[in-house]
Amino acid sequence: MAAFPCMTIFLLVSSTLAQIVFSEIFKPHDYSKWPMPPCKMYYPLDPLYDANCPEVTAYVCATNGHTKNECFLCVDQWEFGPHIKFDKYGKRD
Repeated sequence: MAAFPCMTIFLLVSSTLAQIVFSEIFKPHDYSKWPMPPCKMYYPLDPLYDANCPEVTAYVCATNGHTKNECFLCVDQWEFGPHIKFDKYGKRD
């Protein structure tokens, strides 16, 4: 008889914890509140100098449709003009 109340309590607690965990996983993120990439630190010092971007897998989407890290986004803005803008962090949907 003592196992029934313990099992009920266990199921109630585990379902509550599962709801909390899964609500955070599937919650939509508001990317507009995230800061823009710090592009000035990636610009080459000399216009004839090639920028060397690190091989970091931190995806950033640009309005030109390419998914890269923020260094590649900033160098593209520097090379191809201001029409390439930051869209969001993460991979393209």
